[in-house]
Amino acid sequence: MINPNSGLLFALAAIVIVFVFIQSIFFIAKAWKQAKKIGMKTATLKKTVISSAIFTVIPSISIAMGILVLSKALGLAVPWMRLSVIGSLAYETTVAASAVSGYGYSMADTITNPKVFTSILWAMSIGTLAAFVVVPVFGKKIEHGMAKMKNKNSHWGELFGAALFIGMIATFFGAQFSGIQNGLVGWIPVFVMIVSALIMILCNTISKHLKSDVMENYSLPISMIGAMVSSIPITKIVMAILA
Repeated sequence: MINPNSGLLFALAAIVIVFVFIQSIFFIAKAWKQAKKIGMKTATLKKTVISSAIFTVIPSISIAMGILVLSKALGLAVPWMRLSVIGSLAYETTVAASAVSGYGYSMADTITNPKVFTSILWAMSIGTLAAFVVVPVFGKKIEHGMAKMKNKNSHWGELFGAALFIGMIATFFGAQFSGIQNGLVGWIPVFVMIVSALIMILCNTISKHLKSDVMENYSLPISMIGAMVSSIPITKIVMAILA
């Protein structure tokens, strides 16, 4: 049996996070020094740092929600480390849920089986390693190829970029729609996803109406929180229909 919230896991996660934090401070100090060297004013630098810090907090809200979503099954230490350093919110939650369901568990279960726990961590980690190979080896060639295609035929270049994006989104949609074969219960994630999309559209509409980026910056965490809250009445309604 493994304890997902053991002190050892927290210690290992803390080492990684502290290292990245120190690295961030180092580059901030180097950037500040270089900015002063090229003649930027201290007041401008302070304003930049403060505004950057504020807008860093905004996307962190959705990341914190992702940590809470994963914490029931995997504890706090692993999601804290993954989403604080190298993990992607959409990737981590999707892959973790797929791996958990593959072993017959759900994200509402606390994983204490060492084999299952380590398998989930491998599934979450291996996928992100691809970026370390694809970007440095093939990134420049892919970018050059897309630029060449766009210069040759801008219409097809735009379509190709849009197709890549839609393909990525469709991958995440597949995880949501895969459960509909189980009947009305399988539609619960789809209903929640629709609510999330509607909230996102509402936030973007308000942002455009007010001509402000503030609501747009908060749209992701607002849609996530709203969808999570809506999942409770949606589940109750579905269960009442099936009763």
